[in-house]
Amino acid sequence: MEIKPAELYRDEVIELLAAQELPTVDLPGLLNNFFVAIDNNAITGVVGLEIYGNYGLLRSLAVNSSLKNKGIGAALLKRIETLATEKGLGAIYLLTETAKDYFEYKGYEHIARMDIPEEVKAASEFTHVCPDTAVAMQKSL
Repeated sequence: MEIKPAELYRDEVIELLAAQELPTVDLPGLLNNFFVAIDNNAITGVVGLEIYGNYGLLRSLAVNSSLKNKGIGAALLKRIETLATEKGLGAIYLLTETAKDYFEYKGYEHIARMDIPEEVKAASEFTHVCPDTAVAMQKSL
């Protein structure tokens, strides 16, 4: 498995996210700070990071359903956390409806939405893409 920048794989990223029922309507035009996992010339996973001031918003961590529990998600998450550290970010935030336990296992903590920095709350994920029922989480770097 290789992890590569996602810029050249936009259509495949959208296809994978849609298959996992994750939002695609607000993806940035260029997938800067997004990575894909590739195995046998096929996209097996994707992850992205949006940057807001000193904070990151993790989005779109997805793995092909038939390949879950093989370390792909963990490798992608590690890559995005490394990127956030390299960029000097203080914390990563996320919203999830289905993966709370996974992110807790990876060191993320449940927090109240009101405790998320204003810069991050301005992201489309918070304003209109994810429902109010999504769990907010953070990991300090």
